[in-house]
Amino acid sequence: MQKYLDKIICGDCIEVLGEIGEPFADLIFADPPFNIGYKYDKYDDNQKKENYIAWTKEWMSVCRKVLKPHGSFYIAIGDDYAANVRVIADELGLVMRNWIIWHYTFGQQTNDKFARSHTHIFYFVNDRSNFTFNDYAVRVPSDRQLLYNDKRANPAGKMPDDVWNTYSRVCGTFKERTGWHPCQMPESLLKRIISASSNPGDCVLDPFSGSGTTAAAAYQLSRHYIGIEISEQYVENSTRRLDELKNKKNDGQKSALNEIEEFKRLSIDMGKPLNEITENKNLIKIFANQFAVRMKNEKKYSEQDILMLSSKCRNFRD
Repeated sequence: MQKYLDKIICGDCIEVLGEIGEPFADLIFADPPFNIGYKYDKYDDNQKKENYIAWTKEWMSVCRKVLKPHGSFYIAIGDDYAANVRVIADELGLVMRNWIIWHYTFGQQTNDKFARSHTHIFYFVNDRSNFTFNDYAVRVPSDRQLLYNDKRANPAGKMPDDVWNTYSRVCGTFKERTGWHPCQMPESLLKRIISASSNPGDCVLDPFSGSGTTAAAAYQLSRHYIGIEISEQYVENSTRRLDELKNKKNDGQKSALNEIEEFKRLSIDMGKPLNEITENKNLIKIFANQFAVRMKNEKKYSEQDILMLSSKCRNFRD
């Protein structure tokens, strides 16, 4: 497995994973083609329904074989085949923990039906009683804290709902946009999944690596990654993306950047811009408490700490 670790591999995921055949992945995130006619470099996204369903079962089966006994398996899929993915998962013995809806902040416009503005994300595990789930890493302040100043509020915050509406699609004007892949996932969404369902040092697998977002998010969160992608061009581009990211994060910066990374992630998860947080003393207090939870309560954070981290966050934005 060492030869694949922290690399984007060029190949068909069914063939590559079929050759490995032993459990190595602590977490799998799969965002396969949806069979809705996207224009990819190598893959034809316009298959007959029965062929697409058979192929889905094949790649899900090989992923299941390389998932560790305690592992988690997330699958992003569109409306057309969500039910099929659910049925196949049952057949493979996977246990569903959540059927998440990722609601975009803007949808794809249509003329003769309601605009589609969501994607399904299934969250499966191998074993219903043995899995990784770091609740502290994804908790957010509740409305009891943010709106009502209710003393009954859990000071550790609340678990996010299963409808995720704080993550925008990566549109063409975003700095995050690579410009060479037709359907790029936002890093912030992947970071929520990786933070919750894996630990530092774990191995995260993406069988449809595409733009390399899963690998980029895993690297920033101190996880190992393996990406598999059939397009030589996508592999080359995403490898360059990872190399540029690694050049920005040397060993001397690692500790500071991890704290800044978590700071930015909490701001996004709360759905509030940093300037709004830092200009409101009550919000700063709530944010500081929640940030301490995210950092495993290793220290308390003062208002001044939050203002200082906010300034560092802006400096490291790019």
